[in-house]
Amino acid sequence: MPPTLRALELAIPPAAVAAIAALAMWGISLVTPSIPASPAVRGVAAAILAGAGVCLSLSGVASFRRARTTVNPMKPDAASTLVRSGVYRVTRNPMYLGFLVVLLAWAAFLANLPVLTVPPAFVLYMNRFQIGPEERALSARFGRAYAEYEGEVRRWL
Repeated sequence: MPPTLRALELAIPPAAVAAIAALAMWGISLVTPSIPASPAVRGVAAAILAGAGVCLSLSGVASFRRARTTVNPMKPDAASTLVRSGVYRVTRNPMYLGFLVVLLAWAAFLANLPVLTVPPAFVLYMNRFQIGPEERALSARFGRAYAEYEGEVRRWL
């Protein structure tokens, strides 16, 4: 892998990646036509999705706090416990899934089809530069237990 790409691994905090994606979506919405949608419907859909996304992310943080392990996504090798309880029984990355759902809420609010190109780009970036390196670190730290967990629980959903 080129060194320039490796330099992106664990380099940008996931919340910042989500914020950059949201800004890109807003920029796209400024230069492309929106679809006609009632502001009330857009607002309700966005609020429901955003609420679900925030709850997902916070439930992941809460599970880490209960297990007394690091929530710092930039230092996955500092994990002291392999968390498999709570929302981690359903998804290995509830915090990132929550960010994705919030981006989908933003797309609903913007009511613009071209902005829907950004959430898949967010997933691709996260898989390659955040989740992949995290999985390598967790595999090195927890070995077979992590391999079993990977086999039982999906990365996203």
